[in-house]
Amino acid sequence: MIGTAKRYVPLVLIVAAWEGIARLHLFNLLPAPSAVAVSWFQLLEEGDLVSNGLDSLFRLVAGLALAIFLGGAIGIAMAWWRSIHFLLNPIVEMLYPLPKSALIPVTAIWLGYGDGSKILLIFLGCMLPVTIGAYNGARGTEEVLIWSARAMGASRLRTLIDIAVPSALPELLNGIRVAIALSFVLLVSSELIVARAGLGYLIGLLGASGVYPAMFAVVLTLAFLGFAADRIYIAAAQRILRWRD
Repeated sequence: MIGTAKRYVPLVLIVAAWEGIARLHLFNLLPAPSAVAVSWFQLLEEGDLVSNGLDSLFRLVAGLALAIFLGGAIGIAMAWWRSIHFLLNPIVEMLYPLPKSALIPVTAIWLGYGDGSKILLIFLGCMLPVTIGAYNGARGTEEVLIWSARAMGASRLRTLIDIAVPSALPELLNGIRVAIALSFVLLVSSELIVARAGLGYLIGLLGASGVYPAMFAVVLTLAFLGFAADRIYIAAAQRILRWRD
């Protein structure tokens, strides 16, 4: 417990320094953490934080779930069947370096300002790291294990399920972790530009209105959600890998 607490001492020091800088008025547009905390409770009491937060979480979870399911399946299929690799690999190589935020106006034109455009953007942006992770993991399967399974009479599909998929898990899980972080970036970017609800929309609205303590409260809420999602995912991934071993 003490060791865990020590890890967050730098954060406490940063908050203390932030409070001091704000009270000394060294930066006019930097509200104090105490003012941010008051604004956070006000947003929570008024319901703005909860309603917009639920909208954002729905978009993030829906897009990310689609990306993990389809991206993992495509990556493993590319590694297992040469014909699928031949067809899809050029597309993956072309889209991977593309700045994902460039797709924001495209998805907005297709699906408007509602949930659909955000879900599609998160899906398209997060699918690629998952696909590449699954592909690299499946490609790294030891050939001896595959030969042994086939020699014992296992079908190609059974070998894929029992050998290739478990072997792909570490790289696949790494790809999913990257996708989780990317999903928050894409969510907030799209909501800042083309949305009428969500935490990103709320940040833009409060910033444009000059309500900076409340704006910082929403920003810190997103930072906490991203941090919590990463910590929970790491714990879940460790359990999955222990089960695989």
